[in-house]
Amino acid sequence: MSDTAQYSWNDDKLVDDVDFNDEEAASFKALLDEGAGSSDTLAAHALPGTILNGKIVEFTKDHVVIDVGLKSEGLVPIAEFSDPSELVLDGEVEVLLDEAEDENGQIVLSREKAERQRQWEHILEHCEEGSIVKGRISRKVKGGLMVDIGMEAFLPGSQIDNKRIKNLDEYLGKTFEFKILKINIDRKNVVVSRRELLEAERISKKAELLESIQVGDVREGAVKNITDFGVFLDLDGIDGLLHITDMTWKRIKHPSEMVELGQKLEVMILNVDKDKGRVALGLKQKESNPWEQIENKYPPGTRISGTIVNLLPYGAFIEIEPGIEGLIHISEMSWVKNVTDPSDIVNKGDEVEAIVLSVQRDEGKISLGIKQTERNPWDEAEDKYPVDQTVQVEVKNLTNYGAFVELEPGVEGLIHISDLSWIKKVSHPSEVLSKGEQVKAVILSVDRQSKKITLGIKQLSQNPWDTIEKTMPVGSLVKGVVTKITAFGAFIELESGIEGLVHVTELSDQAFGKVEDVLNKGSEVTVKVIKLDREHKKIALSLKEVMIDENQENRDDIVVAGVQDSAETADAADSAGEENPS
Repeated sequence: MSDTAQYSWNDDKLVDDVDFNDEEAASFKALLDEGAGSSDTLAAHALPGTILNGKIVEFTKDHVVIDVGLKSEGLVPIAEFSDPSELVLDGEVEVLLDEAEDENGQIVLSREKAERQRQWEHILEHCEEGSIVKGRISRKVKGGLMVDIGMEAFLPGSQIDNKRIKNLDEYLGKTFEFKILKINIDRKNVVVSRRELLEAERISKKAELLESIQVGDVREGAVKNITDFGVFLDLDGIDGLLHITDMTWKRIKHPSEMVELGQKLEVMILNVDKDKGRVALGLKQKESNPWEQIENKYPPGTRISGTIVNLLPYGAFIEIEPGIEGLIHISEMSWVKNVTDPSDIVNKGDEVEAIVLSVQRDEGKISLGIKQTERNPWDEAEDKYPVDQTVQVEVKNLTNYGAFVELEPGVEGLIHISDLSWIKKVSHPSEVLSKGEQVKAVILSVDRQSKKITLGIKQLSQNPWDTIEKTMPVGSLVKGVVTKITAFGAFIELESGIEGLVHVTELSDQAFGKVEDVLNKGSEVTVKVIKLDREHKKIALSLKEVMIDENQENRDDIVVAGVQDSAETADAADSAGEENPS
């Protein structure tokens, strides 16, 4: 072996390998050019950082003694030998001169640094940015992993995989292919990526799959994401969407009711958009559509039985058969109840019977009714409750505009506030009726279609206003009680219950200050009817007229009495004259 070969140097490569300054490089290259290279001569000019060939001459407990042809032998820790087979007496190894002489005059050698240098040289000679290399993940470091590719390269956390990583430990000790992203010559480090290879593979597979996939194909995919509107599946390199409406023929609220992450599913290809790289998938399409013959199987009027599977504010869903559900709307739950909550009638899990009302096959809808399984009491309402019939009812509820009463269970009617009294002005039904009270009323109208019955209480008696002109003709005297005093007069309730007004101008023919000076609330009075308005239900009364009439009668009585007295006097005089004629 030549002297230069002993050190594995070649002309220009040598200068690049060792960190020479300009003067050292020129001097050392001159020696090579002269070819005067005995081992002693070269060793005498060896500088720190130089890789030397050495021979193992001795072993100690922790070190290997190596002769590299310098003035002294060097020690290398046994731990620096990654390959135990190299530890052979008289065996040749490459080491790096770390220090030409330490404080003890001993040269310092390193097998580990020599290996790193050779690895670095190999990377520079055989690899470049973008090259693909194989490596084993050796350890975790801050921000990522270290990969052994012949030398240690850094694998950033963001470049480990193309999916979210929960635990880095699962990658330790595994061997993968990597792409070299960056080679930093100054710092002698390499940055690699596994993600870029995975992404490139995914894109390649996606393009290949998009070319080969056909509508109607059945493919296997793994659930990788679950959303409110559907499930995304990985079809070996391409993502496909399984929409919630294509998962099953029956209704579900959320895809998680059927699938879970990582689950393998066989799905049908429904649509392929090669331009956008989108694939629509179907699961229910693998089975026959139970709605195909639904119109023939369940025509309107069919009585069915099923299980209540879901309750919503507007109704209840009943499963007629697997994949077939129908809706019982709250309006179709009872003939007699005003249902606002389906749970008032049915509960989830109940077995019920219902009647098919309509079928919309294309929309996947069946409308059902459970009230249709029972007799509709309103069908007989017109015959059972004819107009003018008197009935006994119970007051169920009071409102501002009237009272709701129950004629029979589920059949209610309304007594409007205007039908409570002929003569009283009722402000609220509670002035006349009480909740729970049993009262008699007259049927006024029945509307079977609208499910409405109107009743009246005042119709139980004759309207006193119809005969008012006969019972209280103008000019007649009537008795009553003062019920209300106002600034413009006093209201008098007459014996018939009708109220009349004595206007302030009809109180007295004498001067006065206030109504209270003439009348008091609750006092009984006799008044005269001076005007009737049957249409507007008004009676004008007068106290003044009564007083005038009474004064006139008194005057008439005085006149009559005076006439009688004069006649008696005349008669007496005549008698006296006869007795004593003069």
